[in-house]
Amino acid sequence: KEAAFQKDLAGKKLLVTAGPTQEAIDPVRCLTNHSSGKMGYAIAKMAMLRGAEVTLVSGPTAIEPPLFVKVVTSARDMFEAVTGLSDEQDIIIKAAAVADYRPKQVSEDKVKKKDDQASIELERTDDILKYLGQHKKQGQFLCGFSMETKDMLRNSRAKLEKKNLDMVAANNLKVEGAGFQGDTNVLTLITQDEEVSLPLMSKEDAALKILDKILLLTTKAEA
Repeated sequence: KEAAFQKDLAGKKLLVTAGPTQEAIDPVRCLTNHSSGKMGYAIAKMAMLRGAEVTLVSGPTAIEPPLFVKVVTSARDMFEAVTGLSDEQDIIIKAAAVADYRPKQVSEDKVKKKDDQASIELERTDDILKYLGQHKKQGQFLCGFSMETKDMLRNSRAKLEKKNLDMVAANNLKVEGAGFQGDTNVLTLITQDEEVSLPLMSKEDAALKILDKILLLTTKAEA
C-alpha cells in the first residue's frame, strides 16, 4: 500500500495536532471533550506515506501512537509543544480539539462531594491557532479545523479571517457520518477564494483530500 502513494510531499516538514486535551480539576477529574484523534492521526499517516517529515502532537487518545508522536495532556502542554516546533514547519494542520477553558484553580486533593451545588471558575486557555496565525512565516501553510452545530460556513469563514489561516476544514457535528469518534467524515474545505464540499468518506480518504488541496495551493503560491 505504501508504494502506491506518490511521494509528492517529500522534503516538506508537516506538523499535525490531534485528539482532545484534558484540563485538571483535581487529581482524579478533568474537563475534556469527545475527540477520538482519528482525523488528525489519519492526516499524519497519509502525509507520512506521501513522503512528508511528519510530527504529530496529540492529546490523550485510545489510538496506538506511532513513533513520531508527542503525547501531551493539557492545552498549555499542547501550546508549548506546538509553538516550540512551529517555526521550522512548512505545513501545520491543527486538527486537535483543544479546550477553550480550564479550571482557574486546580485542587491538590480530590474535591469531596457535598450536599449543595458546586461550581468551577474557568479561565481561557492559550489560543494555539491564533498564535500560529499571528506568527506565520513566509510560505508557511496553516490549516485549522472547525466543528460546528449551526452556521458552519459563516463561523468557519470568520475563523479563517480572524486567525489568519490559509484553509479551514469544516464539518457539522449534526451531519450523519461527520464529527467525533467515527471512522468517516463530511468536510468542507474553505479558503479565501472557494468552498469545496466533500462527500461522506473515510477519514483517511478525507486526509488525502486535505493534503491534495494544500499541495495544490502551495504549488500555486510558489509558481
